[in-house]
Amino acid sequence: MKTFIEVIRGLREDNDLTQVQVAEVLGTSQTMYARYERGANEMPIRHLVTLCKFYNVSADYMLGTEPNPHFKNGKIRSVL
Repeated sequence: MKTFIEVIRGLREDNDLTQVQVAEVLGTSQTMYARYERGANEMPIRHLVTLCKFYNVSADYMLGTEPNPHFKNGKIRSVL
């Protein structure tokens, strides 16, 4: 299983987004979002919820407690 840090970075990169773009969705700075991706700061739950909605994934998936719900029959279904 991937860690939360690996998941948030992977989702961002898989969707060809920059840290600046994701930070704007969260209403925070790029610097703070980068700290979340490095694990230097814990992400507030409100940001977790926002990212789950933005990427259309469950909190279980984001936290690494469930397989990717978009992976089916060997293919990734679109998340956007």
